[in-house]
Amino acid sequence: MLSRFKPTWMIGDIYTISPQFLRDHNINCVLTDLDNTLVPWNSKKGSKALRDWLSENKKYGIKVIVVSNNSHKRIQRAVQDYELPFVPRAMKPLTIGIRHALKEFNLTKKNTVMIGDQLMTDVVAANSCGVRSILVKPLVRDDAWNTTINRYFEKIVWNKLSKKYPDLHWK
Repeated sequence: MLSRFKPTWMIGDIYTISPQFLRDHNINCVLTDLDNTLVPWNSKKGSKALRDWLSENKKYGIKVIVVSNNSHKRIQRAVQDYELPFVPRAMKPLTIGIRHALKEFNLTKKNTVMIGDQLMTDVVAANSCGVRSILVKPLVRDDAWNTTINRYFEKIVWNKLSKKYPDLHWK
C-alpha cells in the first residue's frame, strides 16, 4: 500500500530535469502539475526559467502537457504565453486526468512521466495509472489552504516512506 506513494525519481525542481535525462529514460512526454511545480501557486504567469525549460524540451521533441486539478480559467491564464496543452480538473489523486491526457494526446504510459510537487495527488495518480513519476520540491514554501491540508498528511506518509525505502533521496 505504501508503494503507491513512492515516486520513481525525486529531483529538486522541474527546471533541472533535462531533456537528456528524459530521453535516457525513454520519455517523450511530460505530464506536469501546475501550482508549485511549473509556477508558484499564487502566480498568474510563468518565468524565464519555465520558458527556457519548455524551449529546451521542444528542441528534443518532448511534449509537455499540464494536468492540473485547477480550473480551465486558472490554467489558461498561467500558461497562455507558452501555448501548452492542458487537462483541467484532473481530480488527482484519481487517474481521470492522466487517463484523459493519455487518450487525447495518443500517449503511451511507458514513454510518459508525471511531474508534480505532491505525493498525495501527483505521485499517487501516476502510480495508480501505471505512469512513472518525478516528485519535485514546491517552488514556494507556502501553499493554498487546501494544499496545506495535504502537506500535513504528506509528512506522515513521507516519514513512513523514508523508513521503508531508505534509498529515496533528492537528486
